[in-house]
Amino acid sequence: MAAKEKEVKETPLMKQYNEIKRKYPDACLLFRVGDFYETFGDDAVRASKILGITLTKRGAGSATETALAGFPHHSINTYLPKLVKAGLRVAICDQLEDPKMTKSIVKRGVTELVTPGVSMNDEVLNSKSNNFLASVYFTSKSIGISFLDVSTGEFLTAQGNGEYIDKLLQNFNPSEILVQKNHKSNFKEEFGTDFHCFYLEDWIYKEDYAFETLTKHFQTVSLKGFGIEDLKEGIIASGAILYYLSETQHNRVQHITSIQRIAENAYVWMDRFTIRNLELYHSYNPNAVTLLDVIDRTLSPMGGRLLKRWLALPLKDANKIRSRHQVVAYLGENQEVLQKMQYQIKQISDLERLISKIAAGKVSPREMIYLKESLDAIIPMKVLALESSQEAVKVIGDSFHSCELLREKIKTTLNQEAPVAITKGNAIAKGINAELDELRAISTSGKEYLAGIEARESERTGITSLKISFNNVFGYYIEVRNTHKDKVPSEWIRKQTLVNAERYITEELKEYESKILGAEEKIQKIEVDLFEQLVAWVTTYIKPVQLNANLVAQLDCLCSFTQLAIENKYICPELDETFELEIKNGRHPVIEKQLPVGTPYIANDVFLDRETQQLIMITGPNMSGKSAILRQTALIVLLAQMGSFVPADSVRMGIVDKIFTRVGASDNISMGESTFMVEMNETASILNNLSDKSLVLLDEIGRGTSTYDGISIAWAIAEYLHEHPARPKTLFATHYHELNEMNELLPRIQNYNVSVKELKDSVLFIRKLVKGGSAHSFGIHVAKMAGMPQIVIQKAQKLLKKLEKDHSSDALNGIKSENEEMQMSFFNLDDPLLEEIKDEILSLDINSVTPVEALMKLNELKRMLTRK
Repeated sequence: MAAKEKEVKETPLMKQYNEIKRKYPDACLLFRVGDFYETFGDDAVRASKILGITLTKRGAGSATETALAGFPHHSINTYLPKLVKAGLRVAICDQLEDPKMTKSIVKRGVTELVTPGVSMNDEVLNSKSNNFLASVYFTSKSIGISFLDVSTGEFLTAQGNGEYIDKLLQNFNPSEILVQKNHKSNFKEEFGTDFHCFYLEDWIYKEDYAFETLTKHFQTVSLKGFGIEDLKEGIIASGAILYYLSETQHNRVQHITSIQRIAENAYVWMDRFTIRNLELYHSYNPNAVTLLDVIDRTLSPMGGRLLKRWLALPLKDANKIRSRHQVVAYLGENQEVLQKMQYQIKQISDLERLISKIAAGKVSPREMIYLKESLDAIIPMKVLALESSQEAVKVIGDSFHSCELLREKIKTTLNQEAPVAITKGNAIAKGINAELDELRAISTSGKEYLAGIEARESERTGITSLKISFNNVFGYYIEVRNTHKDKVPSEWIRKQTLVNAERYITEELKEYESKILGAEEKIQKIEVDLFEQLVAWVTTYIKPVQLNANLVAQLDCLCSFTQLAIENKYICPELDETFELEIKNGRHPVIEKQLPVGTPYIANDVFLDRETQQLIMITGPNMSGKSAILRQTALIVLLAQMGSFVPADSVRMGIVDKIFTRVGASDNISMGESTFMVEMNETASILNNLSDKSLVLLDEIGRGTSTYDGISIAWAIAEYLHEHPARPKTLFATHYHELNEMNELLPRIQNYNVSVKELKDSVLFIRKLVKGGSAHSFGIHVAKMAGMPQIVIQKAQKLLKKLEKDHSSDALNGIKSENEEMQMSFFNLDDPLLEEIKDEILSLDINSVTPVEALMKLNELKRMLTRK
């Protein structure tokens, strides 16, 4: 009974809302009511928190009471991005008919579903980053993955093991990931819980369905032309993405013109730990500067996005790399050309996203003008490139599409000052549509038109006082004074008689009236129709515009590399066919930018090969710059293989195919693993994937466990790398100076140390890599510099001397006996300990000991006595 009563109480509006909400249970539904978008129930509670808007109640006190929060419809661009960035899927439900035209409730329906991974909204997107939607498909053998940026039309796919997919997810950093429902737990185990996931039904992930979806979209018979026909898992993942687009009401997607495979073998392999350790895009320290921050000198959104891609996927093909280097060298020598190119690039809007908006029918007249201006700016670039003496630049110039017809059509169809929205009017230029021009003339020059009729009729009839006016009862009329009544032509129709005048209407006035009153509405309709026709026509240019966008992006990245090289004195690396790496005076690209003004960066040489110096063992105190040398070596190789110049005096290198870094014990406790376990996992992954062109950088391996365990593990790993048939080039930084003994046993291990100058009671870091091992660690000096209490430093120095004297496996017992010795009877007069305690008290600097330290010292002496 209660249920029935409730049904009766449901208002027509809420009934309509509930029906639509049932179709989109997991989305936040923005329901258009009049001039507002309203949210109800749980959606309202969430939205009010995220947006900071007032939460009220609809039908307060009644049985149908429900939470309510809303905002004006024109503020959608302010509020929508906030909801999407908070990870919500937002269904926008609009009125599908004009409320004036219906007597019953207005028809409503969802016109768009915006999710973190599917958005065309400029406020949601970041101009220099792609907004990828990813899809992952699990099988027992391998995992398929696909990435799509709906805002640019880029569509990529790949497949491989968990480690490879994990690396891609780190690189592409998707905003949303689609996963099969029954593999929810697999995804979390394999890739953690940091991503926004959406779970799809398993039937969507089927091979024949995916194949059909893709071939139907691309209007092809097979996928051979895209080179992905053998990527079975990749195809299935890609099919699911296209399915999801149609589910989210994104049906106008002809800007997705192709799909590319991410060719695993074409790019340098870096595992996710390396990407993280080298701080390429993001850092765990909130204020840290990343490599991307330092090298990104791009001037266009397309260039910014491509640079990220180049950084994620450095090349292994020496010819392609050299081609990029040659362009950078050419632009560096011809700085006038560089400046002209940069000037043109700055004039170019986000071509990729503009053409995508056109495909989706979400473009404004003003954006159309931006498209034309951007294409105009490409012409001087094309001319500059074609005049260049550098072959690769010429090829780019030759490939640019002039899009002359397109530019001309937009120029003639739209006003240069076109509005932000077509409904604002005055978007279409004069001379395009005769009816539109006439209507505009009527609506703007009404007064003149009427004055014209007045003058003409007055002259024709000889009625000098004839006057045209308007009222709401019968519109426009001619008023004639009674004195001139006899001059009125027979075709005029009398409408009203006044005391001393008569009012008439004419056919011409009636016609004019209907024209002027309907003009505004008609103008808007004609403008909208003409604009839609233009948009449809422009969609035939999707491919040439996308090609131009890609060429601009490439030139932008190469100009960015040149700018970087000029500003920071980078040089062109020399690539050869050897397995060697020779860096003269290499610098760390990020650290050198952060030194105080006037402080020179201490550059270092590194030489690695597979015959004489395969593994460099670097010892030296913490803080001395061991990690910086390791990282800068990796970054120099990376920059070189991206096609950039590098921070050094000279670099000669063979192509590197894998870069592995294992830096310190980066805690992964949030994942429930111990520091040491994480370190061993990551190191095992390196040792199992070595190749003869690998570069391995190990920093402080074994630090996460006890000293002797740590030394043994570090020794065993170094030996394994030395004996491995691939002989990978390795830099091994450690503070276990015991490892210096390895070079006596293993010929290709060479000892180096980061030099340090010892002063009387402190230490100066010179940060220079020199041949030979370091004799001892400087941990105690560092502790002292850090302001450790004096009492701790003194105790540590004592224990160190004792350990160094014993230097045996009994060293730890030595620590124990040291403690015991210090706690013998104070009254044992012939005991040398008395001397020691006397020294202990005398060596205390009373002026610098804090009260707490003094009490602790007293306490220690007291404890020794009481244990007697």
